[in-house]
Amino acid sequence: MASSPMETALATEVALWAKRGGLLFKQARHAASMNQKALASVSGTSRTTLSAYEHGRKSPTLETAGRILDAAGFRLALEPKVAFTTRASGGHTFHVPSRLPRLPIAAALGVVRLGDRVYDLADRDARRAAYTALLCEGRPQELLDHLDGVLLVELWDELALPADIRAEWWPLVEEARHEAGVMN
Repeated sequence: MASSPMETALATEVALWAKRGGLLFKQARHAASMNQKALASVSGTSRTTLSAYEHGRKSPTLETAGRILDAAGFRLALEPKVAFTTRASGGHTFHVPSRLPRLPIAAALGVVRLGDRVYDLADRDARRAAYTALLCEGRPQELLDHLDGVLLVELWDELALPADIRAEWWPLVEEARHEAGVMN
């Protein structure tokens, strides 16, 4: 019996998770300055099994994944997925997320290069300029990497945006304001 499109998509997603999960374990292990033997020992698994996880040959249970990441000093967390729609404006395209992303503080207030410009996001004026550029020209990954929803809402009224871009982003900003109890 042939697999349904949903079953095929799910199988593809599971295989992708095994690869991503393996990379996650490896990154966590390196960040903790641990070798496989040490992390396996501390997390209660074998080095061989940890290696299989890191290379995507096996997939751990959520409990096991959480235990391994915890032993490396990280936590397993649920994060909403952000999808993007592409819109056109005056011959240019721009991308609008399904929800406003949140960033770790180091990324939200870090230094970012967009094209040939460098912005220090800790500086309000630079952040305003960077957010304007991101909303008008940013690719989805740039938006996910450099745009913080809370900081966007705070700057929203100061951003010089074309009317159509402002109109597309406005519902996200309004929803975030409503959730925060900050109504205009």
